[in-house]
Amino acid sequence: MRPPDDLDQLFEGVRACDRVSLGRAITLIESGRDDRRELGQELLARLLPRTGGAIRVGITGVPGVGKSTFIEALGTRLCAVGKRVAVLAVDPSSSLSGGSILGDKSRMERLALDPLAFVRPSPSANHLGGVATRTHETLLLCEAAGHDVVLVETVGVGQSETRVSEMVDFFLVLMLPGGGDELQGIKKGLVELADAILVHKADGAALEQARATAGEYGAALGYLRPKNGSWKPRALLGSSLDGTGIEEVWETVLEHREVLERAGGLAALRQEQRLAWMDRLIQEGLQRLFAAHVGVSNSLEETRGKVKAGILTPAQGASAILGLYTDPAQEREAR
Repeated sequence: MRPPDDLDQLFEGVRACDRVSLGRAITLIESGRDDRRELGQELLARLLPRTGGAIRVGITGVPGVGKSTFIEALGTRLCAVGKRVAVLAVDPSSSLSGGSILGDKSRMERLALDPLAFVRPSPSANHLGGVATRTHETLLLCEAAGHDVVLVETVGVGQSETRVSEMVDFFLVLMLPGGGDELQGIKKGLVELADAILVHKADGAALEQARATAGEYGAALGYLRPKNGSWKPRALLGSSLDGTGIEEVWETVLEHREVLERAGGLAALRQEQRLAWMDRLIQEGLQRLFAAHVGVSNSLEETRGKVKAGILTPAQGASAILGLYTDPAQEREAR
């Protein structure tokens, strides 16, 4: 465990927007060791009064839609006008090895070299929606370090992206020209979460198709119930290749923020975000406690075998395992 004076240095380093200190602070938050995480939470608690000032934007989309290219184009433009930009790029983790590529710095090479930018790839560790467990805390650390804008890129593998929408102010969904069936099935869930849809790669021969696709999404958004009664989601066109539409996206983000602030919705949204994340952490904590329970760990595989063989119904198996967790007498018997 690091000594308190080292934590003081880390605190001052984050406040001064020192990249090395910020990186070390995030490493504490993401650590798999309980003692390290506790230090990270202590540091975050001290920095909490300095958080909340950034514009938080979540960005998702299907693989190949150009999320990283778009983020680099937007981030570079923001840095050019003096904005400090943090990018939390959540990398896909292997379902077999648990490893991740962590290649976002190479995919955002120009932005990563900008002194006003901070690009931090974090492994998703197979969490729902591709959002790393500690992404929300990392976002707060970036705010405490003085970043004006925090962009959170998710894996975008078709799973629910609810978690990232619960930690940002504005949720942008990137789609490819030629939406077609994308209005159906799993894509519908993404559209419902969107504050705006950007039909990306709208250039060259794909431009006309992109315009038609944006029209389809614009019409679809009109039939969906908005997340916020004061904001009507919209469909936009853009291309990171030629830079068109990037400024319009940012203007839309700013307009959305102004609408929220005018209606008093931003403060309420941030309160809901804090409570939602606490609830997520409670759920994760309960899952860890359940998995570590002696009675459960000793009996789970045997009970699963009985359910698989048809000896017990799934409901009976679940009841037996839950009984071991809640009944101290059954736990002693399992030991």
